[in-house]
Amino acid sequence: MKFVAIALAAATLASGTASAAGRVTDVEFLKANRCKGLAASISGVVDPASLDSFIKAERGARASYIAERATEEFNKARKEGRSADRRERLTAELTGPCQAYMGGPSSVAKQ
Repeated sequence: MKFVAIALAAATLASGTASAAGRVTDVEFLKANRCKGLAASISGVVDPASLDSFIKAERGARASYIAERATEEFNKARKEGRSADRRERLTAELTGPCQAYMGGPSSVAKQ
């Protein structure tokens, strides 16, 4: 009887983990907003619209303080992107880690 209870509890836990794995974390959501800010200020490297679709898909169930922080990250990155001396490093960020947010939420959840 204990075995059945343990198996049932393990199955419930596994199904809860699988459904949570499809969701992008708040940190990833904030990073995507940073990438969008960089893309908006460094023209020709990445289209901000491709990041915008990811952000819109993930914005729904976020807490209000996360949405506010995302706006701050966007604005901060946009301002940072205007700096000519950081352009090379920020372009590398756009063409590197930011590419993860171009494929949609499901591709980020798999990483």
